[in-house]
Amino acid sequence: MGILDKLFKKQDDIAKKEIKEIPWKMLTKEEDLDLILDESEEVTVVIFKHSTRCGISRTVLKQFEKSYDFELDEVQPYYLDLLQYRNVSNAVAEKFKVMHQSPQMIVIKNRVVVHQSSHHEIDADILASF
Repeated sequence: MGILDKLFKKQDDIAKKEIKEIPWKMLTKEEDLDLILDESEEVTVVIFKHSTRCGISRTVLKQFEKSYDFELDEVQPYYLDLLQYRNVSNAVAEKFKVMHQSPQMIVIKNRVVVHQSSHHEIDADILASF
């Protein structure tokens, strides 16, 4: 291993330590939406709808993950792969009365959607205000 390899490896390790792993719950069933409503009475819930085939969605997700810095007693994050679970994505739009978009962040507090954003308007920092 050369000196440059060691240097870049150390920088990669530092970068990995700086990015907090998000404890995603996978949103895969329509029945989970009622649980989300119940959970939102205790903690802010965020649903991140992601299209695995979209470059913009991937970029926004990475930025969201990079800036996300919340504990589970503050925010419960849900990840929805909308291509694999299209029926759940449609149910989210219907139940929470939001227009389907991708990528999309939906924030629920006390059983009410308190914020929703899409594309480059998605910002994890907004979660601190709920």
